[in-house]
Amino acid sequence: MKIFHRPSWSNLLLGLLIVFSILFPPFLLNSDYSYVLQLLVTVGLYMILAMGLNLVVGFLGLLDLGFMAFYAIGAYSMALLSCAGFGFWATLGLSVLLTMGFRLLLGAPVLRLRGDYLAIVTLGFGEITRIVLNNWDSLTQGPKGISLLTHPDVVPITFFGFHISNNLNFYYLTLFFVFVCATLSLRLKYSRIGRAWMAIREDEMAARLTGIQITRMKLIGFVISAGFAGIAGGIFARSQNFVTPESFTFWESVMLVAMVVIGGMGSVGGVLLGAAIVILVPEMLRSLLGSGFVSWRYFLFGLALVLIALYRPQGLWPNRRKIVELE
Repeated sequence: MKIFHRPSWSNLLLGLLIVFSILFPPFLLNSDYSYVLQLLVTVGLYMILAMGLNLVVGFLGLLDLGFMAFYAIGAYSMALLSCAGFGFWATLGLSVLLTMGFRLLLGAPVLRLRGDYLAIVTLGFGEITRIVLNNWDSLTQGPKGISLLTHPDVVPITFFGFHISNNLNFYYLTLFFVFVCATLSLRLKYSRIGRAWMAIREDEMAARLTGIQITRMKLIGFVISAGFAGIAGGIFARSQNFVTPESFTFWESVMLVAMVVIGGMGSVGGVLLGAAIVILVPEMLRSLLGSGFVSWRYFLFGLALVLIALYRPQGLWPNRRKIVELE
């Protein structure tokens, strides 16, 4: 199976972006640019999350407004297991499995719902998760959150003897998982499972009549997408050395949906572009507007989103297959 079926300008641009992403960060090692490196790590984490959500929203056509709940489960699993003395890679694997397990428990009973009803259920699960994390003091330490920085049992992260400790190391670790998740997304897109997902997205009744097991296929998409959230949550917890419920609000879920819609639903490259725009543009506006007008940045950003929705309804980097189908 080929990841890229034929060369195109978009694939060339994606290749150049990967090379630039690998070579450019060492020039930011100066302490004055530590914030930029941290911001790039955040962009990478949201790229992983957006690719996970894209499996559900873009490939399956289901609206999920509670995806940040699984990001939170991955982050808290990593924090709790790390404080218990587990190594990073074992903890990351367990965090992914726990996140996928919770997604399986949620998805099995609710996947027969459609449209607004499914969106409301996922929204409710996201809020329930945040409230539980905020009030279960004995396990999550409530609003204070969990700090890994001073905990004596947290094992340092090593990769073939190489210590991952500063922002540059976490940047490359995040970039590695962005590449893994993008490759997996593209492989799934052109696989039998991916074609079944898109058949369900276009016409669920017709897909059922062709013999596709609708609930099973939806459940597979739900569980795999949660794995992406578990990876991002685990890296987030170790890169920040601190987790708190305030990092996983409904607003963050809305921003994730915006990344998928702006970039192009069903397009892996578009989702990567959407995540970069949604995270970086407000920060660029903060610098351009200065402290006196910083409160205007979200107004200008929202205005830009409205213009994109009006003039590029399929997203900035739309899914080519979907455009052909619509034409």
